[in-house]
Amino acid sequence: MPEAPVLEYACTLRVELAPIREMGSGRFGQRRIIPITGGTVTGPQLNGRILNLGADWQTIQADGAAHLDTRYAFETDDGALIEIVNIGTRHGPPDVIAKLARGEEVDPADYYMRTIARLETGDPRHAWVNNTLFVGTGKRLADAVQVDLFAVA
Repeated sequence: MPEAPVLEYACTLRVELAPIREMGSGRFGQRRIIPITGGTVTGPQLNGRILNLGADWQTIQADGAAHLDTRYAFETDDGALIEIVNIGTRHGPPDVIAKLARGEEVDPADYYMRTIARLETGDPRHAWVNNTLFVGTGKRLADAVQVDLFAVA
């Protein structure tokens, strides 16, 4: 039997969002851009603040599933800059997705939100992120997203 990878909790990203900018229908579904305006990074391996730059470029399928494509950066407490590219998907029952769209709080167990993250820095103090894969579990809030990142050991 193959051995499953081990996951180590790295940090929680609380990503603050500006209002959604609707682009309209694209080749693969409804397109929208959600600017990233700030936030925090807290955890045993990484801590800092998310910078006011970047965005989530989403594609929404006819069934309501959202394909997430984010690129942004954070500054660690010790001054390193780290880029994050986070790709994922969020889907669930139509009534749950409608509640999320209205900004209502929904138990994350009621929908699926998972990501794959790649982090990169030129700072030698955090160079380990350049060669580490991360997976995340997410939760949509009214004006933010929370993603718990786990390093794949």
